[in-house]
Amino acid sequence: MIVLGLDPGIALTGYGVLIPAEGASFRVLAYGALTTPSNLASPDRLRRLFRQLTDVFAEHRPQEVAVEQLFFNRNVTTALTVGQARGVALLAAAEAGAAVFEYSPAQVKSAVTGSGRAVKRQVQYMVRAILNLPEIPQPDDVADALAVAVCHCYRRGGRWGG
Repeated sequence: MIVLGLDPGIALTGYGVLIPAEGASFRVLAYGALTTPSNLASPDRLRRLFRQLTDVFAEHRPQEVAVEQLFFNRNVTTALTVGQARGVALLAAAEAGAAVFEYSPAQVKSAVTGSGRAVKRQVQYMVRAILNLPEIPQPDDVADALAVAVCHCYRRGGRWGG
């Protein structure tokens, strides 16, 4: 089973690709950030993001995709653009035939740190430790995407394939 975690954004989308192994261990296949230039119009940025996501799906062929649910903050414009990027990510997953699972920020934090109120630095530290990475993945969106993938694997508890 290959799991793709996504932290969508129009400027930067973090991704992490994992294979759950025995117990609570993982094999990390890839992680990184997909970016779009700020000088492009929104439709062009979304098209570029879709193409980059399509490439990630084609390269790694995940069967399941984990995405963090949209956290609505006070900045409506930011929430709308993140929502658009999420829509593109969900479309890319659907086009690839991957099952999509969504988790709240509190569920992700709780799965990775044991506390749904953990701060970002705690989540990043635990992602590095859980995945046995040499350093905390940067930028933050990449660590967040890996955290979502880890959350999904823990919540599925080895119940792969249905």
